Amino acid sequence: MTKKKTSEEESLEWAKKAYAKLKESKNIKFRSKLEEQIASLLEGLGVSYEYETEKLSYTIEHNYTPDFVLPNYTYLEAKGYWAPEDRRKILNVKKSNPEIDLRMVFQAPYNTISKKSKTTYAKWCEKHDIPWTSYHNIPLDWLI
Repeated sequence: MTKKKTSEEESLEWAKKAYAKLKESKNIKFRSKLEEQIASLLEGLGVSYEYETEKLSYTIEHNYTPDFVLPNYTYLEAKGYWAPEDRRKILNVKKSNPEIDLRMVFQAPYNTISKKSKTTYAKWCEKHDIPWTSYHNIPLDWLI
């Protein structure tokens, strides 16, 4: 997606809004001393800015190595603890490879995804259409 160039009038309007917003909130918490110094420089030069007001998505390409590949090309991923970054990875693998048959095998499928959540590993998989089972109950038809 490309953004169209803004006119001088639109840029000026954006700058005025950004500067007004900046004046309203003088208590910005910067993440580093360097960011604070850059903000001071910009302010000293009369350059308006917004600090961390936008989020931009990005993609990083990685390779995924499934734990088990069965002769029928079913992929089994074994998990004890299932970290948030691992859940994101599985979603991205499925999104990038919609043709694969990826299934989760959990040590404890009814563990919650975090202390503050009621969502279990099993419920999370169901929400994302990912077949799952516990280690003790792997269906025979998954394996042949």
